[in-house]
Amino acid sequence: MEPTANPKSPEPQQQRPPGLTRLMQPEPDHGEQSYAGSGKLAGRVALITGGDSGIGRAVAIAFAREGADLLISYLNEEEDAEETAKWVRDAGRRVVLFPGDIRDESHCQALVERAVAELGGIDILVNNAAFQRTCGEISDITAAEWDETFRTNIYAPFFLSKAAIPHLKRGSSIINTTSIQGKDPSPHLLAYAATKGAISNFTVGLAQMLGEKGIRVNAVAPGPIWTPLIPSTMTADKVEKFGADTPLGRMGQPAELAGAYVLLASELSSYMTGAVIAVTGGEPMI
Repeated sequence: MEPTANPKSPEPQQQRPPGLTRLMQPEPDHGEQSYAGSGKLAGRVALITGGDSGIGRAVAIAFAREGADLLISYLNEEEDAEETAKWVRDAGRRVVLFPGDIRDESHCQALVERAVAELGGIDILVNNAAFQRTCGEISDITAAEWDETFRTNIYAPFFLSKAAIPHLKRGSSIINTTSIQGKDPSPHLLAYAATKGAISNFTVGLAQMLGEKGIRVNAVAPGPIWTPLIPSTMTADKVEKFGADTPLGRMGQPAELAGAYVLLASELSSYMTGAVIAVTGGEPMI
């Protein structure tokens, strides 16, 4: 596999949502051949939403190689989810796959209950799953699409955090995936960007609420990262230029975010809460 630091540019392509990893050209690097763990998460249990592909798969591989058992939440992408599970098992860790719609609060409660029942508890919650559509005008966005975007991107982290917190212990960690869009919104991603701003605010507020319990809440803000969300929601010409306007001049790979999530999940970040780590290829978030 070509080194992450010198990835190929994307070919013009489009998929139907939610997109499949195996159809992407080039296929993303999730750290399959490069990430080496050192026991930073030994004995812990993590619940990762959107863990079947993209950033979620990279985080799952890294967490497993750091010693964590995992519950992987995904919508319906069975093939991608099974591939992620294979890498987790190859690392010698337990994995539970749980499909379903996180827009439903009862499903979010069931995810947490399943992690507790089958894996013995929960120490790390990664709210990573996301939905987006591009638009030209505000009139292009239906109320149903606006609702789906908000329920997936900000309601679900609220539902999952609310369900998980009674099971989290001092030293546990909640990690939310926000975006450069939360600070520097693109008009063609109006609904998505609005939710990412909300996630950043939710992160900071919840961190203050849970500080006295010793539960840390932080977020990672990716820039243009090569995941199935991109070819399944953008036109082929935009895909071809994806990430080219960053200071580093390229898109990022999911593997390039894994270290940030490991940091926030581990004791390496024991004095970090309410923080947002930017992994944006140089796009400023100050």
